[in-house]
Amino acid sequence: MAKGGLPIFQKLKQIAKQLKSNLIVLYLSYRDPRVKWYAKWFTLCVVAYAFSPIDFIPDFIPVLGYVDDLIIVPLGIVLALKMIPRDVIEENKIKAQEIQGKPKNWFTAALFILVWVLLAFWIALYVYNKFR
Repeated sequence: MAKGGLPIFQKLKQIAKQLKSNLIVLYLSYRDPRVKWYAKWFTLCVVAYAFSPIDFIPDFIPVLGYVDDLIIVPLGIVLALKMIPRDVIEENKIKAQEIQGKPKNWFTAALFILVWVLLAFWIALYVYNKFR
């Protein structure tokens, strides 16, 4: 048992739920006109990477494979939240709580996957033409 009487698994589940909520807040904040352009770009990159099935370090590499999931993504979320004005975050936290109860948006998921597939195709084509 961890401190406070909660098993470690439940604490991790709570942290994961909070990260997911923060990602929704970031997505909503990205669309807000009060957020500066550099914060929007950074936020977009963090959200896209977090929801992407593709990692910089593949998960099958022992220990290092989970570094992005355990360190890079949470660090990106924290940095992005610090770039966004506090009032925007507070407004979007309320909206995020409302959204979390709604059905999943499969169109958005498909769009992220399509972007990554197109990017991989473009890189493969570039490498192929470069070394042909």
